[in-house]
Amino acid sequence: MNAQDIIRSIEQEQMKTDLPTIHVGDLVRVGVLIQEGGKTRTQPFEGTVIAKRHGGINETITVRRVFQGIGVERVFLLHSPRVKDIKIIRRGKVRRAKLYYLRDRVGKATRVQERFDRKT
Repeated sequence: MNAQDIIRSIEQEQMKTDLPTIHVGDLVRVGVLIQEGGKTRTQPFEGTVIAKRHGGINETITVRRVFQGIGVERVFLLHSPRVKDIKIIRRGKVRRAKLYYLRDRVGKATRVQERFDRKT
């Protein structure tokens, strides 16, 4: 067994198996573990997925929301122990892999059309 196989097996053990299928354009709620003093709590961060990067253990999503008129973006490492859970609130219908153009839009122009999957 060479070094790459050892690293790959350790990464497989650390990867989460209960993650939903996340697409760019989806509205998601990410539960992030926050530590305050000696206590830990889950803080939700809800927004639109504007980018997905990398793969495997290093997979990240960039989530954008507008809070009090200011755009806030956070990058979440999907397999991190700080990310407790991810819930998909609604699916987005987009034609781009990265939605960076939403940064320049304001108000109703930032809405993403909802995607309805056909069950056949």
